[in-house]
Amino acid sequence: MVWFLGGIVFLALGYLVYGRIVERILCPDDRPTPATALRDGVDYVPLPKWKNLLIQLLNIAGVGPVIGVVLGIKFGKVALLIIPVGCVLMGGVHDFLAGMMSIRRRGANLPKTVADCLGRGYARVFSWAMIALLLLCVAVFINVPASIVDKTWLPQTPVFWWAAAAIFVYYVAATLFPVDKIIGKIYPVFGAMLVVGSLAMAVALVWAGLRQPSLLEDCAGFADFQARNPLFPCLFVTIACGIISGFHATQCPIVARTMRSEREARATFFGMMILEGVIAMVWAAGALAIYNLDGGLVARPPAEVLTRITTHFLGGWMGGLTVLAVVILAVTSGDTALRSARLSLGEMCGIDQVPAVRRVLTCLPLVLLVAILLWWSNASAGSFGRLWNYFAWGNQAISATTLLCGTVWLARQGKRAGALIAAAPAVFMTTVVVSFILWASSARGQPWGVVWKWTEGRLVNCGCPLGLAIAIGGAFALGLTTALLVRCGRGGRETRP
Repeated sequence: MVWFLGGIVFLALGYLVYGRIVERILCPDDRPTPATALRDGVDYVPLPKWKNLLIQLLNIAGVGPVIGVVLGIKFGKVALLIIPVGCVLMGGVHDFLAGMMSIRRRGANLPKTVADCLGRGYARVFSWAMIALLLLCVAVFINVPASIVDKTWLPQTPVFWWAAAAIFVYYVAATLFPVDKIIGKIYPVFGAMLVVGSLAMAVALVWAGLRQPSLLEDCAGFADFQARNPLFPCLFVTIACGIISGFHATQCPIVARTMRSEREARATFFGMMILEGVIAMVWAAGALAIYNLDGGLVARPPAEVLTRITTHFLGGWMGGLTVLAVVILAVTSGDTALRSARLSLGEMCGIDQVPAVRRVLTCLPLVLLVAILLWWSNASAGSFGRLWNYFAWGNQAISATTLLCGTVWLARQGKRAGALIAAAPAVFMTTVVVSFILWASSARGQPWGVVWKWTEGRLVNCGCPLGLAIAIGGAFALGLTTALLVRCGRGGRETRP
């Protein structure tokens, strides 16, 4: 209980203290924002601050702080320490940087920021990889809520594909319509449901933890999982959004195009990441408690674990509302993931997204690819696990790239000391990604890594020893970040709308 409540307090203090420090470095001011200078009635539309807060929260708080932490708490209650520390020092900084860099570049999507900061050659490869990741996100954010509906609300009737189709149709509509017509109208309602469900779960967990403190202690059933998955780098890949998420950097430009003032940025970007950290803490604690109550759930799919958490701690009616809140988390990230993919593809290919016909034509190939991914993710029991694995480490590769961009952006403004707020987490997350790719292998139950060997007449994906992988990853990350800081000392001005 101390770890859980202490983590919540740390998140609140992180917003009040460290968030203010980061704000002073980034210096939001009173210049015109893209929403007011470039208003087009589709994507550039000024919205009130309270709406932007809810839109940003629901954009970024997908299934990562729920599914990710249900899996990630198997590393032990140390996750209840790493989640808040990571949110404040890495995730909040990452989102604040991503939002401000977009605002200062006329609401640009992440590929344009990468091209400006890290070069066009890298940006070409990165841009298509990011589109692929966004499509993986959309497939995950259809699969998870459809599975929850199938297993929770109508367990006796197979309705997965009907639920998936309904969610997919909504995604396409939300992608094509102006941002204030669907997203701006229904997100406040969804946000209220999310807050009520999360608050109810938090109260129930505190009450249960006070009566039975052992519920929030490590579970003996975690030993096998921990033996197969080293804490570093696997925890930071498994909890793909609850600590830091590159996916957020693809979502920040949506709100950067609807903000009326830069001075809203700390609350909108840093603050909503902190609130996502609170949500992650609640579900991590809930998963830890239910695993202690029923050790057999450790080997069960996350959707089934979520159902047990809500029904056990909240009962039928309130549990159903909380499950609906989890479904909302996924749905309200999937719709903007598809929207971000459309905007990024249009920007990359020079396709004007104001005319409705061009928006539809841009969206059609994306819809087809998502349909293929969704079919594949349900083709076998292990398909979704592989989909999540690729989404998770690809997501963190984007977060490392965003932090490197932030390092360059700040250094170009002469803020060498201030650039450390981005450079330090950039080194850490680059080390995570590189070491994971070097260590991971199909033989270890992970996605394919880059290390192979010839054994018994065939190529085998084996992965390299963990210590060597971390050493190589750390050296690469430190060398890359240092080289960028040295090189970017000259030139480069931030773009004003």
